[in-house]
Amino acid sequence: MRNKLIALLILTAGIFVFTAGSNNSISVINSDSLIFENEIHFKNLRQLTFGGENAECYFSFDGSKFVFQSTRGDLECDQIFTMKTDGSDQTIVSNGKGRTTCAYYFPDNKTILYASTHLAGENCPPKPDFSRGYVWALYDSYDIFTSNEDGSEVKQLTTEKGYDAEATISPVGDKIVFTSTRNGDIDIYTMNLDGSNVTQLTFETGYDGGPFFSSDGKKIVYRRTRFGDEKEIENYKELLAMGLIKPSKLEIWVMDSDGKNKIQVTDNSSANFAPFFFPDNKRIVFCSNIDDPKSRNFDIYKINLDGTGLERITYSDVFDGFPMFSPDGKKFVFCSNRHGSKTGETNVFICDWVE
Repeated sequence: MRNKLIALLILTAGIFVFTAGSNNSISVINSDSLIFENEIHFKNLRQLTFGGENAECYFSFDGSKFVFQSTRGDLECDQIFTMKTDGSDQTIVSNGKGRTTCAYYFPDNKTILYASTHLAGENCPPKPDFSRGYVWALYDSYDIFTSNEDGSEVKQLTTEKGYDAEATISPVGDKIVFTSTRNGDIDIYTMNLDGSNVTQLTFETGYDGGPFFSSDGKKIVYRRTRFGDEKEIENYKELLAMGLIKPSKLEIWVMDSDGKNKIQVTDNSSANFAPFFFPDNKRIVFCSNIDDPKSRNFDIYKINLDGTGLERITYSDVFDGFPMFSPDGKKFVFCSNRHGSKTGETNVFICDWVE
């Protein structure tokens, strides 16, 4: 109700100016009204998608466009799309079969990396059973693929049995880092851009995933399960055997790109995820429900590598997550339920970052 009232007041005051993009979406021109009170790091915030569920939106290496996943229109589950950073030219990449996730551009700014279940069937895999609480499904039919932006020349990089997804590429352009259950637990691996030389980096019991490289390629930030006792470990293993994980307690960790020198960054017993390095590689931006651990109202925070300097970035009363800086550090993109046309709608937003 609060968001609807704010939107009504803004429209009545005539603050918004709209234009129709080439994809028939609406682009916000005068957009500081999209910024909530206390969001001091945002300027010129603009909404790029309008409707559906749009998430994990990541810059190309040259900073000129995005690749993201979306459920929209007649699609029953996520497929991979690209668009320019002004929201125009939204184009589907994947073939519309199965479920896709976690897309990323190659350094050539033309090739797309993503995970898909399409080899296991054309239909979307079944949704997880929430009778055991809020859980994520780790479909063992996920494998990692590459293709051109138009979806042509699809190549399969992983063939091992188990979940292979959450892949991103080092800004140095030499390695892919990804998450896999191929060894019976959920761990982080690296491989060459052609899928060769697979190397396991994490070995601890629990979910290690969502990895991103630092801008110099020397470190990896990721999320890791926090266990309180042996009973929680037993529950984790029981769910994992069913292809499920309960993400209620995840902490942010950092390690060297070869898996050495693992350091815990957050320590709050909340659900922390979607971490990304600042351009200076000394700080991390991430998503968390720190302020209300029992809810799914996530906000974006920043923190130093040593765990100091925690600061809240977003202040909407709905989900804000999947933050990422542009390669030059001037732009900031994230996905949010704010200003949606209906409850649960997730859209992509971009702004100037104010240091």
